[in-house]
Amino acid sequence: MRDRRALRNHLGSIHAIALANLGEVTSGLALLALLPPGIRSIPVALTIDFLKKARGALECQCTCTAPSVSDSIEHDINSEIRDRQGEVVARIRVRWRLSPPPA
Repeated sequence: MRDRRALRNHLGSIHAIALANLGEVTSGLALLALLPPGIRSIPVALTIDFLKKARGALECQCTCTAPSVSDSIEHDINSEIRDRQGEVVARIRVRWRLSPPPA
């Protein structure tokens, strides 16, 4: 994510909600790449730990496994946001509710 003035807070760092949005969208893309077609998903919980002020360009990485979805389940996915120096500025956990395609 590029550092832009519109994303900064009064302290000159990237706003907390911008970091949360980056973590959520990254976890959703990772999950979408792993799930079979038709599986429905929606985030139902999000927690974030802010470890240091986020400044400059940021990169969010997510690793996850694809759960088997034969009934409605909830599945947690973790993401980390790093700055240009490679330091973790935030950790995000998103709980996704997954369900099979409607009959």
